Amino acid sequence: MMMTIQEMARTLGLTPRALRFYEAKGLVSPRKMEHNGYRMYGESDMWRLQTIAALREAGMPVAAIRDLLAGVDRGDPEETLYYLEVQRSALHAQMARTREMLATTDDAIAEVRARGALRPERADKLAAEARRMREVRDGWADRWGFDVRAATHDEDVRSRHPGYDEALTGIVKAIEPQPGEQGIDIGAGTGNLSGLFVQAGALMSAVDQSREMVRRCRSKLPDVETRLGNALAIPFFDASFDFVVSSYALRLLDDSQLEVAVEEMVRVAKPGGRFCFADELASEADRLCRLLEEHGLHVISKPLDGNDLYLIYAAPPRRS
Repeated sequence: MMMTIQEMARTLGLTPRALRFYEAKGLVSPRKMEHNGYRMYGESDMWRLQTIAALREAGMPVAAIRDLLAGVDRGDPEETLYYLEVQRSALHAQMARTREMLATTDDAIAEVRARGALRPERADKLAAEARRMREVRDGWADRWGFDVRAATHDEDVRSRHPGYDEALTGIVKAIEPQPGEQGIDIGAGTGNLSGLFVQAGALMSAVDQSREMVRRCRSKLPDVETRLGNALAIPFFDASFDFVVSSYALRLLDDSQLEVAVEEMVRVAKPGGRFCFADELASEADRLCRLLEEHGLHVISKPLDGNDLYLIYAAPPRRS
């Protein structure tokens, strides 16, 4: 079924101006009718425009989108896979923003029901909090150049962090994975921690924001489900995992980002799920413990050998 530019814009919730912009930038090429010059869009154009809109929402520059689409058009499977993974990551980020908007709306409804009106100062506070959370998620960026560092990551991480192997082993011992349990590794890098859990019989998923880290993890551990994403919008649905782990990744987050990351990790854990993190956290260890406790978890924190190296384990309190 073919659509005019007006019909396509209405279907996608975009403006005709946006569609013309994408055409001018070479991202989409609708058919033009010979007798009147009208643009006509088909199903493949719709799919392409949906993806473009999602990538733009995630902050991807037009030039980068053009390069990705060129890879798809060439039939390059690696580029196509990356293109789809970025789209999935962007959609999960949109879902996270929608959840926050719903929470803000629920708070406003509760205020009106309790007081008969939404006080201006309360409305301002709710709007400010929603804006803050949006800025935290949208402000994520790779400031460390992990795509470049991926090639030498396994050697570099051990030279920079003498307690690295002890930390990974400590996480596995603390979690005590059972065969067939499903776990997720946040900021997985090339998959060193995920690999230890696979050896223990767990079914692992690994998330990292670096394309090259994900590619190397997939090559090393083909049985691990790898996804492009970050801790601020984990690209999995609610209650998916028996345990959540991370090593040498949470220290890269500021206080606001750490708060969002804990909420996301709790969201993807099943009821009764366990959590374990190892990192050179220094003062951040206390804040991480408090955030986990705010979610009703019992937290055990202990220092390991090394500079400010901590192992933090959290799980629901045991019933007596």
